[in-house]
Amino acid sequence: MRNKKIFLIGLLGMIFLSACSADLLDYRPEGLLSKDDVSTTENLEGLVIAAYAGIANDEMVGPITHQWIYGSVRADDAYKGGGGIGDVDVIHRYEMYNLTIPDYGDWMTPRTWVNYYKAISRANFALELINETSEANFPNKRIRQAELRFLRAHSHFMLKLLFKKVPYIVETMSADEKAKASNDMTNNELWDKIAEDFLFAFNNLPQTQAEAGRADKSAAAAYLAKLRLYQAYEQNDTHKVVNINPTRLQEVISYADQVTGALEPDFGNNFLFGYDNGAESIWAAQFSKNDGTLVSRVSFVTGLNSPHGSGLYGCCGFHLASQNMVNAFKTNANGLPLLDNFNQVDIFNEIDGGGKAPLASGVTLDPRIDHTVGIPGRPFKYRNRVNNPNDMIYNFSWARDPGVYGYFGNMKEQQAPDCSCFVKEGPFIGTSKNIDFIRYADVLLWKAEALIQLNQISQGLTIINQIRTRANNSKNRPINAGASDVYNIGTYPLTLSKAEALKALKFERRLEFAMEGFRFFDLVRWGEAADVLNNYIEVEKTKRSFLSNAHFTAGRDEYYPIPQREIDVTGGLYKQNPGY
Repeated sequence: MRNKKIFLIGLLGMIFLSACSADLLDYRPEGLLSKDDVSTTENLEGLVIAAYAGIANDEMVGPITHQWIYGSVRADDAYKGGGGIGDVDVIHRYEMYNLTIPDYGDWMTPRTWVNYYKAISRANFALELINETSEANFPNKRIRQAELRFLRAHSHFMLKLLFKKVPYIVETMSADEKAKASNDMTNNELWDKIAEDFLFAFNNLPQTQAEAGRADKSAAAAYLAKLRLYQAYEQNDTHKVVNINPTRLQEVISYADQVTGALEPDFGNNFLFGYDNGAESIWAAQFSKNDGTLVSRVSFVTGLNSPHGSGLYGCCGFHLASQNMVNAFKTNANGLPLLDNFNQVDIFNEIDGGGKAPLASGVTLDPRIDHTVGIPGRPFKYRNRVNNPNDMIYNFSWARDPGVYGYFGNMKEQQAPDCSCFVKEGPFIGTSKNIDFIRYADVLLWKAEALIQLNQISQGLTIINQIRTRANNSKNRPINAGASDVYNIGTYPLTLSKAEALKALKFERRLEFAMEGFRFFDLVRWGEAADVLNNYIEVEKTKRSFLSNAHFTAGRDEYYPIPQREIDVTGGLYKQNPGY
């Protein structure tokens, strides 16, 4: 799809919606184009493309693709960063779990809410027209319906992860039904409603699609595995996990087995321009440059996060690795993580006279650290000035406010500064690198989690070891760029107890997906957010004093508040989440 010329520029622009809930949920652009004008084969295809564009229409404000704010900074993976706590202070309040009054100074989550419902409206508008078109006139009708329902389900799924109780809006609802749709479905009811769309997609999409980026049967199977895994951890009204449903876990395994994919041979391939839509990318937001559109379709969602003082990038030094997360990459003599005591001693916690962060003697690391974190003195994005004067190492001077946030950077979402994927807008950098919503590694670890929970422990551990073996095969890039070879990564024995295997699984998810924006949602799914994050804060605030007043409140902070303006515009129809 990224190579398909988008020919309905005027139509795409027309579908940008206002933030008013009533109009948003019943968007009909008929005053600009009639149904007869739109319902040609070419224009129907254009509406489907517009719906795909909708799930990637975000920027630094109101993110809906990369979840670095909501899933990484909100967890124990990363700090907000930037120029102190007052710089984009709303994210600081997320990090402190201090967003107790809905919409008070919060201009981030309400916009995310609107952006997802814009995407849902695009899918619904296209579905409404395609539903009325015969297959004789539109041979791809069934496939396009399935794609649109997949896209709609994706947006509803993400809204549910963020807000839990959200209105479920479909194209068959009248304007009055949409206006009266509440957000009071039970947890299971809403999961099942979203699953209906994914099931339709699974049953009607082809195994593969000729155009990269279109949803296919494999993507639908992966999303069903993900949804059933979240649904398996049953929550009460105050978000406490009260049961783990074995039937749902079995569905996770069944759907995961129907996903066609493979791990990239090198972990780093997933985060480099030029490897988009590879075997590990099950489904991704598609971005492009020099693509025939009026403005290149690049992503600015991480545009605040470039190394700040390098002179090679731009602004603004946000999304910085936490000391806790860096410590998690230590390994023992057997090459296994220090599951219980990884955070007792800091690594890379001092800067020497040369501006480097030396590693203590005898410490060994999981190689994924050098694909994930910028560390002073170590190659950044597999570059090293020793090898090439145009290359670079990560430098202490790149830290914008080390006195507050330390000096670790983020690497996965960055590209080398000479990448042809860059577009620079003032101090901000956007790239045409895709953002993966689901990697095959995700699917494998969902299956491993379900297997272990169902007491099929050795099968689950075998999958975890597959992920770790790939990590062990991902040393060459950093070593060739000049990183010291201090790597030691091994596999788990298959004789662990269930409790030990679950601990290994959860730790593996953290290492594999560090700073990709999934961590917070994992903790909430497991019912461990309050314990893990308050324990994290208790130690981390002794190293980063800005966290001194942070505290996670169980039964409230697992989800964001329903935006108050959405409650107001519906006359109180939408009900607020507990604790706000």
